[in-house]
Amino acid sequence: MVRAGSGKTTALRRKRTRKLTKGFRLSRHNLYRQSISTLLRARAYAFRDRRAKKREFRQLWIIRINAACRMRGLRYSEFMHGLQLAMVMLDRKALSEIAIHDPAAFDQLVALAKNAIKK
Repeated sequence: MVRAGSGKTTALRRKRTRKLTKGFRLSRHNLYRQSISTLLRARAYAFRDRRAKKREFRQLWIIRINAACRMRGLRYSEFMHGLQLAMVMLDRKALSEIAIHDPAAFDQLVALAKNAIKK
């Protein structure tokens, strides 16, 4: 006997899948076979890019801190080493925000790092 493939459960599962692919272009959102493969690929990209996003932001913060340090006559690596010696526990995100929004405070951090290196 042939297996039924159009029952209530199957229809609901397909409907749920098509709902998840809302916004996909052309037949990728309304043809079930294409929506399944597209959804799998989309979820793989989402998983990968959640991790890549963290790397990209850290890279951006380092670039910003480096630019701010070099304007004050210090390299990024020297600055970070000086902060470690001075026991300053600020992460790169916070340092980046300070460099952008509060240059006077960043000047003090640079001075602190320079003094810690000289000792």
